[in-house]
Amino acid sequence: MSGWLLLAAESGTTGHESVDAWITALFASLLVAMIAALAFEEKLHAKKSIIVGSFAGICLILETVISAWTGERLVPFGEVVLPNGHAISLPVYIPAIDWGVITIILGASLFVEVTSRSGVFAWLAIKVTKISGGDPWRLLIAYGLLTVIFSAVLNNVTAMIIIGSLTTVSLSKLKRNDLLLGFLVVEGLLTNVGGLLTLISSVPNIIVGKTAGISFVKFFLVAAPYVVVATAATLFLGKLRFKIRGLVSEQDREEAAELVAGFDESENIPSERFFWFSVGTLIAFIACLAAQQQLPWDLDKLGMGFVALFFAGVVLLAYRHEVDKFYAAMDWDLLAFFAGLFVVINVMEHAQVLAVIGRAIKGVLALPESSASSILLASSAVASSVTDNIPLAAMLAKILAGMDLPADSPFWWCVIFGANLGGNITPIGSASTVVAMTIIHRQKLPLSFPGFVMTAAPFAIAQIILAILYVLIAL
Repeated sequence: MSGWLLLAAESGTTGHESVDAWITALFASLLVAMIAALAFEEKLHAKKSIIVGSFAGICLILETVISAWTGERLVPFGEVVLPNGHAISLPVYIPAIDWGVITIILGASLFVEVTSRSGVFAWLAIKVTKISGGDPWRLLIAYGLLTVIFSAVLNNVTAMIIIGSLTTVSLSKLKRNDLLLGFLVVEGLLTNVGGLLTLISSVPNIIVGKTAGISFVKFFLVAAPYVVVATAATLFLGKLRFKIRGLVSEQDREEAAELVAGFDESENIPSERFFWFSVGTLIAFIACLAAQQQLPWDLDKLGMGFVALFFAGVVLLAYRHEVDKFYAAMDWDLLAFFAGLFVVINVMEHAQVLAVIGRAIKGVLALPESSASSILLASSAVASSVTDNIPLAAMLAKILAGMDLPADSPFWWCVIFGANLGGNITPIGSASTVVAMTIIHRQKLPLSFPGFVMTAAPFAIAQIILAILYVLIAL
């Protein structure tokens, strides 16, 4: 048996040529079991971090036991050579984790958590609501666009929480609670469309984009045309499906305008000074992310994770005496989940599990490019609808990276589109649709799991078909 157990320090190096079939089969079964456990997370009553962390521990223990049993010589665990030539030894699971992804999520989440205290997001939403004049169709367009923007700038879950709560208040004041279900469903679906707009809009974007070497600006330029078309199509389908009509008579318009006039966009602004400070830092944050690769004095080498952490630290200065509240509000389960996931993927790589899957994908990619792209995108979407799209994106990114594809290859975008849009097929396909269903049930609106699938199916199918056509025609 060759040395598959030589777990290299650098993620992405294998240090082996072949692996016994039973070893690959053993670890492949563990990968399938982990994905199944994630799919039935609610029934297991366990957090994602516990599920993936347990499988990471099992994988590392099995690797160590088999290594000792076979007598294979191991590379020093986690030996990393620094730029100055010095080597440091770390446990193998430390360099296996992609800390760039971890720092981006940590920094961006803290930044959003603090900035939201200024009321800047609520101010923008209420301002747009007043501009709509209380017209339901115009309001749906306004909230739909805000959902896409918030999902792109912030993250899907935060966008759905903010927009969902504001929608509930708005429609209640307009006395149009009969439209609430339609609004929430459309907004939930648009979070995953908006999640395609920038490199940091969703975790699959970060993973695949970082692996492919796609810059922030390049990602936006490629994704933006599709997001515009898909947003328009989703809003139009939402209007037809939920019978959302604009106000026709002058009396209805006057009544709606009077109700909207009662909205106060400044009521959620505790400090005008902090409000404008947050506006400025938000603009600077987005600008630095967009121009990260052009930063002077070699600052570009620090990466987007440093930019996110830096701006999080800047805004935290405003609450320097109560930062523990923001730390407590962080989704540490998500960060622990990622850490465990990267360890599992690293072990699967050395166990040749990813190589086996890669050979199957290579068979698909050997087809004519149009057929290969269509199958890869559609299969990624279906897979991400029943399992978490994060491990799916991480696994496919690792496989495609081993094929030495250029950064402009359409196959990278097939995985990006599929992993994001697949979340609209089922209510467990993405975290934002889970949040949407939570708000729907909290408002006691009638929508079951099968009901969501039946309702969302036309939207998801249209979005996936548009994505396939976009990849085939534009990329």
